[in-house]
Amino acid sequence: MLEFCKKYFFTVCLIACVTGCIKSKKAEQLSTETFFKDPDQSSYQISPDGKFLSFLKPNNGNLNIYVRSLSDDKIAQVTKLSGQSVKYYFWAGNDKLFYMQEKDSLDNYQAYTINKDGSDNLLIKTPPKSKVEVIDQIKNDNNTILVAVNDRVAEYFDVYKLDINTGKRTLFIKNPGNIVQWVSDDNGNVNLAVGSDGVNETIYFRANSSQKFKPVITNNFRSSLSPFGFTNQPDHVYALSNLNRDKLALVDFNCKTGKEVKVIYENPNADIMDVVYSKTLKKLAYVTYEINKREIHFLDDRYKDMYEDIRTLIPNQEIKIVDKDQYENKFIVRTFTDKNPGSYYLYQSNTNKIQKLGDVNPQIKPEEMCEMKPISYQSQDGLTIHGYLTLPKGKKKSELPCIVFPHSGPSLRNTWGYNAEVQFLANRGFAVLQMNYRGSVGYGKSFRNAGYKQWGKLVQNDIADGVKWLINQNIADPAKIGVYGYGFGGFSALNQAIYYPELYKCAASYSGYINLFTYLKGFPAYYKPYQQMMNEIVGNPESDIDYLRYSSPIFQIDKIKLPLFIAQGARDSRVNVNETNQFVKELRKRQINVSYMLNENENHVFRDMNNRLAFYKQLGNFFGKQLATDK
Repeated sequence: MLEFCKKYFFTVCLIACVTGCIKSKKAEQLSTETFFKDPDQSSYQISPDGKFLSFLKPNNGNLNIYVRSLSDDKIAQVTKLSGQSVKYYFWAGNDKLFYMQEKDSLDNYQAYTINKDGSDNLLIKTPPKSKVEVIDQIKNDNNTILVAVNDRVAEYFDVYKLDINTGKRTLFIKNPGNIVQWVSDDNGNVNLAVGSDGVNETIYFRANSSQKFKPVITNNFRSSLSPFGFTNQPDHVYALSNLNRDKLALVDFNCKTGKEVKVIYENPNADIMDVVYSKTLKKLAYVTYEINKREIHFLDDRYKDMYEDIRTLIPNQEIKIVDKDQYENKFIVRTFTDKNPGSYYLYQSNTNKIQKLGDVNPQIKPEEMCEMKPISYQSQDGLTIHGYLTLPKGKKKSELPCIVFPHSGPSLRNTWGYNAEVQFLANRGFAVLQMNYRGSVGYGKSFRNAGYKQWGKLVQNDIADGVKWLINQNIADPAKIGVYGYGFGGFSALNQAIYYPELYKCAASYSGYINLFTYLKGFPAYYKPYQQMMNEIVGNPESDIDYLRYSSPIFQIDKIKLPLFIAQGARDSRVNVNETNQFVKELRKRQINVSYMLNENENHVFRDMNNRLAFYKQLGNFFGKQLATDK
């Protein structure tokens, strides 16, 4: 990849944003359903023997598992859920599938196994309010899965061996009280663990199951050493590390000496985001990172050649391998662009043949969508903030009505690609600005750490600086700018309305945090090991009282003057609905124009398609009325 050049990049992006698509035809306004209906087909996976495909498909309003035979193309509906969709699933051997559905409003899920023909739907019994996490399948034992469950002590997860045929769980390793992650090898041995005291993380290792875990290395949470798998050398693991460096690098780490053996790959401008390992080849395949768009650095020639072949067969698309059989002959490939939610393909490496399986959303026509362009700007204290700008089709490219769209992080980031919300708003005539404010991941630990205890201050400045950039570049009409977000993005939208009301005409919050004291107290029991860390990242409710009050919209009601749209689920486990009700009530007492959508049966995210469609219709109408895009 060419070395990143800020000045050149800024100039190119600015020219492209201002001059691109000037002659484009005005886009027809598409229905809300076009963007937000349940996907026709999603989450394709392949059985280990490569003989069957599985996927999720909506049925009576719920996502269910379907299985297709590759020998005769017959399709069978495996699950027949009503009321709750499948949230997560995978093949457990060649004949069974393991899946989860929501158990309660606290993000706990109920686990099941089921035969690929739909028979023997077996409930994996766990107590109420307990959580199941999958560690790994045992490579040479199709009947056993390693899982972590917090049923003995709510704060900690023990390791169990789960028999997928009987549902019986056998305690394998008891958590001593501080382990937050277990790492297994291909043979089902769990000899590596990560512990936390709330501020510092410690790597623990043992050579075999007859020994006790011993501490290897300890580091403060502001740096990271994240092991994810064993190498072919005894006592060595692959890890992502930014110890003694700013960016996350892929390293070989010796668990006996507590030292990095070598750096396998690092990029000076970005964190490594994903690492793909080939269990068949027993080799690292490639790593990915992203500054403007997703980039791949190959560590294996076979995978490099295979990607080049797929790109020849499916040109002008971003490509991700999302699953593969145990022989690595058959691969599930997902494609996408900024204008296309993408398609699924079956690729056979031994014949170099590819077969289309289906589109995620065939109603989306890429030629009707809008281009997402990488941009960057300077914060008022000198940081480079990267982001993406999407301009509506068929309009002049200056003085546009704009929606500022901060992401739901902060320990996340925006990425380049199809985004239904962005395209929905752009289709309705808005320019959409997304930014990766400080605290976002992918740009190194200095940038990430710069967001700690700045949720209500410097992070908000970064967002406002993006608005000022839009205005200074003559992209935005200063009188027609709105702000919208979900979760932390909704929290930010409300804070923008509080501290930068002169920049906006209106604001919309979807499940936005309104009280950081409640937010910090509302984590489930298994977050207890992270409580001190969260106090350092967000703010300490005992020593940072003034800052947390300043940053919480519920304590700043008197500063809100803009029209608002607020949406929340009554079962939200992260935002107290009673506080939101009171928040809205107090605003209305002050004669503030507030539209409030409360969905009684929804959690933090609106899962039901009808509720989701109703929300986005009202969101579109709110911005259309407040910002008058037709004028």
